[in-house]
Amino acid sequence: MNPENDTSLIIDDEVQIRRLLEITLSANGYKISEASTGKEGLTKAAINHPVLVILDLGLPDTDGLEVLRKLREWYQKPIIILSVRNSEDDIIKALDHGANDYLTKPFRTGELLARIRVAIRQSNATGDKPLLTFGSLTIDLANHIVRKDDEIVKLTSTEFSLLALLAKNEGRVLTHQYILKEVWGMGYIEQTQYLRVFMAQLRKKIEVNPAKPQLLNTESGIGYRFGS
Repeated sequence: MNPENDTSLIIDDEVQIRRLLEITLSANGYKISEASTGKEGLTKAAINHPVLVILDLGLPDTDGLEVLRKLREWYQKPIIILSVRNSEDDIIKALDHGANDYLTKPFRTGELLARIRVAIRQSNATGDKPLLTFGSLTIDLANHIVRKDDEIVKLTSTEFSLLALLAKNEGRVLTHQYILKEVWGMGYIEQTQYLRVFMAQLRKKIEVNPAKPQLLNTESGIGYRFGS
């Protein structure tokens, strides 16, 4: 998708932040729409159907998490949180409420642009592709077959489910609780040590250097991200 044909919506009450984002994104070919309150942001999202929403949590009229929750009732495109809140609890809540990514202020514009590209690229994938390819690694979703350097990698059914979930959400941070719920069920959402064991097993099987993973990346205290 060419970003110059689409609009990104910035929901933030800080004029300076909106101006910085406008300059940065416009210079990289994105059209910009702005809102300074949660109510205005929800209205503009409903009218314009932006390709991306950048959302602050500290809005003057309502909490950003509530805006996020209302957006996710119908909006399927990427939402990136940009906030001064930097506690694990705030980050986990935002991701569990449907945010694709979370950056704290002050932020590096280069990193933000990279996160935006990943989020939009992931969003452009319509439905489940039967075959996912990441360098020398291929994941056949239909037949539950994983190959590395054209060699079949033997995975248990649980390992495959875990890998497939992460790969289908390439570039998105998935929290421990979300992964545990999706792969093992609600009864396991507190078993983070259980998840770490399976991630270590997967890394040994698919990473070139399990000690320095390139695909199965840890987001400390929060969860995991597949790829960049």
